[in-house]
Amino acid sequence: MAARDRYSRKLECSQCGHSGFAEVSESDDKRAGNRDFRVDEFPKGFVTEFSSTDPRKYMIRCTECSHKFRFESKTAYAPGGEPRR
Repeated sequence: MAARDRYSRKLECSQCGHSGFAEVSESDDKRAGNRDFRVDEFPKGFVTEFSSTDPRKYMIRCTECSHKFRFESKTAYAPGGEPRR
């Protein structure tokens, strides 16, 4: 079984500005066709709207204003934490 890459990613709602860091992980097996992406822990004020093993399809809802957005499109890396490419 392959190990998992773990990193933090800043979530920021483009509608109300609420933000926080999510703890996420994905498979580090580069040969696998599936990244097996998972959000391990959400910051307060964010919940899963639609889960997916692809971070481009994972949808998040801001509980402060009910705005929905994709995980990868509205985020920035935490200091020192960037996933593999």
